[in-house]
Amino acid sequence: MASALILTERDAELDDNKPKVKGRIITTLQKAKEVRPLVEKCITIARKAQSHIDAANALRTDADRRSDEFKKWRQSEEWAKWNAAVAPAVAARRRALKLLGDKQAVSILFNELGPRFLDRNGGYTRILKLAKPRLGDAGDRAILEFVGVRDRGAKAAPKPAFETEAAAAE
Repeated sequence: MASALILTERDAELDDNKPKVKGRIITTLQKAKEVRPLVEKCITIARKAQSHIDAANALRTDADRRSDEFKKWRQSEEWAKWNAAVAPAVAARRRALKLLGDKQAVSILFNELGPRFLDRNGGYTRILKLAKPRLGDAGDRAILEFVGVRDRGAKAAPKPAFETEAAAAE
């Protein structure tokens, strides 16, 4: 279910079963409460790996893998620095893959969700309890979604205009 939530973030225009809303699934309340810590842990792993990914991208070469330039770079000291910088990111990807079990979900996690929640220290998901129970067994339903996309901001209420102010303005 954690990978299903993450996979709703992908670009699914051509899929037969594309999600209605990105980053949101509807499930039972108990399942949502159970899967939430796993999703939060996976996002934390991706978030902490972002610094290593950025450091590795700064050291990487743009040469084609079959070119002589790439072979020279591979034997240089720059490659050793790149290798040391990318190793924690690879370990983080493997750890997330072990938790999620889906390569595409891990790719979305590290490419989209990790950078999105870089400045947030937790609380990446929210659970909203739905009023109507599930048809059939009357199980409590809930929405499990990522925060930050459809957040409502606090809006100041407009000041009421009193008759004395309206008359003074005229």
